[in-house]
Amino acid sequence: MLQRRVLRWAAEERAAEMLDRLGELVSCESPPGSAPHLAACADLLTGWGRAVLRREPRRIVRDGVPHLLWRAPDQRVLLLGHFDTVWPAGTLARWPFTVDGAIATGPGVCDMKSGIVQMFTALALLEDTSHVGVLLTGDEESGSVTSRSLVEAEARRSGAVLVCEPGTPSGELKVARKGGSAYRLTVHGRASHAGVEPHAGVNATVEVAHQILAVGDLAAAAHGTSVTPTALSSGTTSNTVPEKAVLSIDVRSWTSAELDRVDRMLRRLEPRLPEAALTLEGGVNRYPLVADMARGLLETAREAARELGLEPPGGAHVSGASDANFTGALGVPTLDGLGGVGGGAHARSEYVDVRRMPERAALLAALVDRLAAAPVPAESARRGIPPS
Repeated sequence: MLQRRVLRWAAEERAAEMLDRLGELVSCESPPGSAPHLAACADLLTGWGRAVLRREPRRIVRDGVPHLLWRAPDQRVLLLGHFDTVWPAGTLARWPFTVDGAIATGPGVCDMKSGIVQMFTALALLEDTSHVGVLLTGDEESGSVTSRSLVEAEARRSGAVLVCEPGTPSGELKVARKGGSAYRLTVHGRASHAGVEPHAGVNATVEVAHQILAVGDLAAAAHGTSVTPTALSSGTTSNTVPEKAVLSIDVRSWTSAELDRVDRMLRRLEPRLPEAALTLEGGVNRYPLVADMARGLLETAREAARELGLEPPGGAHVSGASDANFTGALGVPTLDGLGGVGGGAHARSEYVDVRRMPERAALLAALVDRLAAAPVPAESARRGIPPS
């Protein structure tokens, strides 16, 4: 075991380096789906990871999206994160990385580039990384479409998964997350001249209005289930009865049963207007991360914090989903929120408290050090644990 107080001091000694790296990483834009930008960011992270893990990553490119994997033969702990952000290319020109006192801002500074900087700093503090795997993906913000199978495969061969997504603004770790579903509802109508023959058409805008109200009625506040109509497009010109409308639907819930209920009900939607038709695409993307998957790891993290002289972090239940939902659903012990302490993710108010980055890196290192000393349980011991 590492000397905990020395570990915290060593992390504090790297504070300036961490801030420089954060600026470099935030300034390397990585918008969703942009292969050139994501590749450049992966190049930067390859060098950082090689230096601390002392082994080359596998660079896995799927549909143009790069993912970086440093596997360990006896993988007792997997550090998981993503380097894509929600911000489009060019955002940096209008909103550059900025530090004002203890607060850093910029696209992706909290979600989750500060977590990546802390991750590599933590690894640099460890004497032995031979039992530690690292997976950094390039499409988490767009649903982990190409990386999900990779995340799940690496989780299955790991004793525990630590996710370096941001913590809460007060520094709590994340022990439970809502699951989420995404749908695309297409309404098919019939076009006609809006002034001459409006009666000859089937108005997709009117039909989608009926469907928006029906979709909203599927929410269940008592279960924490939200069903939210979001993006909407309809029609072509102002003098044409719309023949098509497309509605996006976002669903979140604390339980798998609720996600399945809403899925069934959405598939039973019927058109209200004669001759209108509906097409539904999508489904459950992530089942919930339940607190049982994090309870033991949270206590270990709290013990490590005490030894470091830090306030033991609490465990938070949060609405947003992450790749932790995938790993927890497999029955693999998973603890999330080990990244930066900040807030405002996906908003122009996004920030991270840079004063806390060294202590969070030290906490992560101490937690990894403890977990790496424990053998990986047989996969069969985790098999058959259903999401709840």
